[in-house]
Amino acid sequence: MRLKIGFILRSLLIVGTFIGLIVFWSSRTPKSSDEKPFAEVEERLANNPLPNVNDNALEKFNPVVPWPHVEGVEVDLESIRQKNDGKKGPPHPPQAGADNQQEIMQKQYVNFKPQKHIYPDPVLRSGVLGNFELKEPEPQGVSGGPGEGAKPFVLGPEYKDAIQASVREFGFNMVVSEMISLDRTISDLRHEECKFWHYDENLLTSSIVIVFHNEGWSTLMRTVHSVIKRTPRRYLAEIVLIDDFSNKVHLKEKLEEYIKQWNGLVKLFRNERREGLIQARSIGAKKAVLGQVLIYLDAHCEVGPNWYAPLVAPITKDRTICTVPLIDSISGHTYDIQPQWGGDEDGYARGAWDWSMLWKRVPLSKREKEKRVTRTEPYRSPAMAGGLFAIERDFFFELGLYDPGLQIWGGENFEISFKIWQCGGQLLFVPCSRVGHIYRLKGWQGNPPPAHVGSSPTLKNYVRVVEVWWDEYKDYFYASRPETYAVVYGDISELKKFREEHNCKSFKWFMEEIAYDIPAHYPLPPKNVDWGEIRGFETNYCIDSMGHTNGGFVEMGPCHRMGGNQLFRINEANQLMQYDQCLTSGSDGSKVMITHCNVKEYLEWQYFKDLHRFTHTPTRKCLDRSEVLHQVFVSDCDTNKSTQKWEMNNILSM
Repeated sequence: MRLKIGFILRSLLIVGTFIGLIVFWSSRTPKSSDEKPFAEVEERLANNPLPNVNDNALEKFNPVVPWPHVEGVEVDLESIRQKNDGKKGPPHPPQAGADNQQEIMQKQYVNFKPQKHIYPDPVLRSGVLGNFELKEPEPQGVSGGPGEGAKPFVLGPEYKDAIQASVREFGFNMVVSEMISLDRTISDLRHEECKFWHYDENLLTSSIVIVFHNEGWSTLMRTVHSVIKRTPRRYLAEIVLIDDFSNKVHLKEKLEEYIKQWNGLVKLFRNERREGLIQARSIGAKKAVLGQVLIYLDAHCEVGPNWYAPLVAPITKDRTICTVPLIDSISGHTYDIQPQWGGDEDGYARGAWDWSMLWKRVPLSKREKEKRVTRTEPYRSPAMAGGLFAIERDFFFELGLYDPGLQIWGGENFEISFKIWQCGGQLLFVPCSRVGHIYRLKGWQGNPPPAHVGSSPTLKNYVRVVEVWWDEYKDYFYASRPETYAVVYGDISELKKFREEHNCKSFKWFMEEIAYDIPAHYPLPPKNVDWGEIRGFETNYCIDSMGHTNGGFVEMGPCHRMGGNQLFRINEANQLMQYDQCLTSGSDGSKVMITHCNVKEYLEWQYFKDLHRFTHTPTRKCLDRSEVLHQVFVSDCDTNKSTQKWEMNNILSM
């Protein structure tokens, strides 16, 4: 009897335990009505992150459910794991599981991170002042002081020598600049409609990156002051100054002490050698760790009223968008601010280039205008000037920052523009965000590249860019810059690998879909018949443009074999050219001038190599010269005149 009672009790205990377990597990199972069934787990993970784990490493192999459909290049995930493990040991054996799951895990797509930040579109409310607009006028730096309101400030002739010395050293009239308040007010050049845009306040934060090398004190500090004065503090994570190996005394201890007033908001990092603007900006991206967006400014700028929200809102909406403010011109003489010339009736222009890679601006096209609902919304641009732009920090790193082979300055603006467009991003110009920029004045002695860089860094940069991104269109660059055929541009295999892995589009697609209007302004160049210096036969004198363009006269000067202003080409269309300029006879019918031309203009020259002669077909005269007067002109052809004999010698940049 006792045996039966014990058996019954044990059976009841087992059944009760089993039922209890079922009830417990059912209580822990998420209900279909739960909006976030794993909210508690996510909260615990957020409050107690894993120690000493690299966030990027976690993201790289996090399983994604459901599996996303993206376009890209398939890669072997196990190979990636082995490469990343390096010397950590043998590869992990494949885990058992269903065949289809194993196939999924063996291949992934390489692509950019998805958009996570949800941000509504800005709203235009006519007549209702925008929520980021100032309710009261901005206080003047010095009431009624020099340069307030961006009014021109002119000094008397007694300052002439001091001004010229400052222009030689810094490129600007620093005498005037030092007299203008660092906190001055500036004019508002925005379209009136800009004042009525309303932006959701959930904007991304930003790190402002400013690279400088031997910059003047007040122009650099006015840049910093304007950012702090006109940027809402909640979005300004930091201002990062990158000193690219300056040697000016005022940029040493004085600068370090001055920025302490901002209690760490402004940070200063110094390069141990001259890196140049391009790589110093990549260094800046690595040093700027607090902001979600990187905003690059040149070291001689002043940001305008409500510049921040319009510039960052498109990036907050779509992380693969890069934005550029409209850039106004600050006079390096008097410091008044004017809109840049050119553009359409609103002053809007798209960034462009000619086929020798010179920066250009073209009016906003009808096709782009038709895409807009309002006159002041952002619009697409094929390229940027490069000095001022905003980009999400993580996206910039996913793009690989700048090509590490680009040196000092030049071409980086095109490289990042092509990379953004061809690899799935967008480049937008923002009319309601305006920033003034001082352009260097004639007479500036410049900052020569350091010895470790070598000669012609800009040409080398151009060649790297076209070799990576232009595909078959690179032939047009070489037609315009034949001296670059022999340039040693270094290894670009990693850059081409990036294009392949990210399934970047062709340059042909880019030209047809984005840069479709550039050939109308800068037609594809014809092939060259010959090119090089135009030297007086058996002399040491060459034709030199002397830097003149758009109607200036060419002259004779000592041959220097360095190309530049002495490099010309004659093409199959019978144009005698230098970059985007053509040679033609002047208004007096004899002296030769150089002026801008398109593919159908100034088809006027023939070169008879064996006869050492250039003939000007409209006048039936021959190219002639006076080495005494340094003049170049056309005159009646005479086979006995030695001054009508020329030779065209190729010059290669190394």
